Amino acid sequence: MIKKIASGMISGFFILSLFSFGRAPQKPLDGTISISGAWALYPMVLKWAEEFKKLRPGIKIDIQAGGAGKGMADVLAGMADLGMVSRDVNPEELKRGAFPIAVTRDAVVATASEKNPLAPEIRAKGITRQQFIEIWITGKITSWGQVIGRQDKLNVHIYTRSDACGAADTWAAFLGKKQEDLGGIGVYGDPGLADAVARDPLGIGYNNVNFAYDAKTLKPVAGIVIIPIDIDGNGKIEGPENCYATRDDITGAIAKNIYPSPPARDLYLVAKGKPANTFAVEFMRWILTEGQKFVPETGYIRLSAEKLKEGLEKIK
Repeated sequence: MIKKIASGMISGFFILSLFSFGRAPQKPLDGTISISGAWALYPMVLKWAEEFKKLRPGIKIDIQAGGAGKGMADVLAGMADLGMVSRDVNPEELKRGAFPIAVTRDAVVATASEKNPLAPEIRAKGITRQQFIEIWITGKITSWGQVIGRQDKLNVHIYTRSDACGAADTWAAFLGKKQEDLGGIGVYGDPGLADAVARDPLGIGYNNVNFAYDAKTLKPVAGIVIIPIDIDGNGKIEGPENCYATRDDITGAIAKNIYPSPPARDLYLVAKGKPANTFAVEFMRWILTEGQKFVPETGYIRLSAEKLKEGLEKIK
């Protein structure tokens, strides 16, 4: 009798084993994704990671901001699975294996200190692209009086980014140049640049939208004012140009292509070659589908359906 029971147990185990081995392999529950790069994309990727981990709590996502240049360098060196890049990927980077996927869109805005005695006039009149060129590139404009057409001789104190970054690259592209052509005192990182301008009553700088506007109030961060771009050059900010009061106003203008491009631009997650990390692929696929619903609330702009489809095709 005992032999029969034992024989039955062994047979049962053998059948269960066959059934188990015949099933499709289960997706691993645990894994890691390392992400490095652009400040511009950092708040959005943090939000995506937070929401994705609710679905896949076993996946650890390590996110480090340090500028688009660092993100690209880290991913090409194999030090990160994905790089956050807030500018177009250049041909040399593509030759080295950069594999970019556009994931969302935002812009760079010019900033001044709220303490600037001419702040109300600056906001009302704005600054033209040519004036920005004469501030950051040629140095022809040296006073705020020259900016607004007054005799006031308050010097303009120019700030720029010291780290290789998409914000500086995008702002320089708007002015027809490259980051290294921008004049001014170099400051590290988006938060650092915003703080430097806020502290200096005569300062001028630029920031990615989500470091220029407060995430809770949706108004410009304390201490700075957003400098409108006088697109038509008439010395008045009116109609569609008047889109800077809140984060929703500026992102709406970017979505409708009212804000110039550049400094509006796509933001990318970049791998070295087609992503080999299956967890990173899963994360990117989720970003391009379900994850898009978190884009507007985080202060970014959704990509077109065509671009999202293109990204999904690339990572198949």
